[in-house]
Amino acid sequence: MIEKRAPGKLYIAGEYAVVEPGGSAVLVAVDRYITVRLTEGADRGRVRSSAYGRTPLEWVRDDAGDRIILEHHPTDYVFAAITATEQLRSSRGLAPRYYDLDISSELDDVSGQKYGLGSSGAVTVAVIAALDEFYRLGLTATERFKLALLATIDVSPDSSGGDLAASTFGGWIRYSSPDRGALRTHRAAVGTVETLFADRAWAGSGVSRLPHPNHLDLLVGWTGSPASTERLVEQVRDAEGRPAVIPYDSFAGDSRACVDDLAAAFARGGEGALDVVHRARRVLQRLSASSGVLIETARLRALCDIAERHGGAAKPSGAGGGDCGVVLTRTEGPAGPADRIIREWRENGILPLSLAPHPATGDIDDF
Repeated sequence: MIEKRAPGKLYIAGEYAVVEPGGSAVLVAVDRYITVRLTEGADRGRVRSSAYGRTPLEWVRDDAGDRIILEHHPTDYVFAAITATEQLRSSRGLAPRYYDLDISSELDDVSGQKYGLGSSGAVTVAVIAALDEFYRLGLTATERFKLALLATIDVSPDSSGGDLAASTFGGWIRYSSPDRGALRTHRAAVGTVETLFADRAWAGSGVSRLPHPNHLDLLVGWTGSPASTERLVEQVRDAEGRPAVIPYDSFAGDSRACVDDLAAAFARGGEGALDVVHRARRVLQRLSASSGVLIETARLRALCDIAERHGGAAKPSGAGGGDCGVVLTRTEGPAGPADRIIREWRENGILPLSLAPHPATGDIDDF
């Protein structure tokens, strides 16, 4: 059996702007995981996941062995990841094999509601890592990330890939997104393998490590309301043509400045990071007010306001509209600001999530 797990993620700065080609964000991988267990099969493959109900989803191959056939083909991240990796396997002349995948998740609550920790990205990364080992493809971490992004944009064309980068490389990262439309066009023209290794197709993208911010605590609160990132991003884009909306390039510039300044603050050991997170919240508030899209819900606002009253810096994580809020606060020991924030969150129906940064993994020098 092969077992691979991939961590969830949280956006710290750069939401919305990162979906544009070359847009950047700061993210952190967190210590809750999607786990994929792979065992070799015989005459068919099976995928077991709560997403598919109680019955495993079965698949077979066509006569050539290169195409996956499903009776009911779901357009989802698991099979997009399988398809992309199988194309790479076929290009190397490796014999096709059957396998079963068992998928389990820590990225949602007991009822199955997602916390907003990037489950789709984590499962894509974990499936590709398992198949990489199964077929002995020898992919680098960067190649696994790129393959995961090619698979993901087959399902969600506007996905920035930041979640995939955090799940692949771990730790705190700064991420810049490639032009996913150009990647899709390139893949359609020349195929998965050529696109994976065509450096020019990935122009403008990159991942760099950020040091852990010393003397700062990361707190995460869940509002109890899941949100759709794709829907919120589309609503903001639809609003861009309205006269009342601030120019999008102005928002993107403000967002990039926050990302630049937060990365610089981390390089100084966290000095000034709280001020940058305060600014990042205001940038999102201005975008919300000008676009008419509700990014900071009433409960997210309460989450952030509580943290700020106790000396922390807080903002929605990701697209907002629900899901999680993140807080950076100074480390002060027992009865410090973190304890006071968490206590007041609970009094206001906000669930503190016990999360910590997942350690940095994977070499990104070859990106």
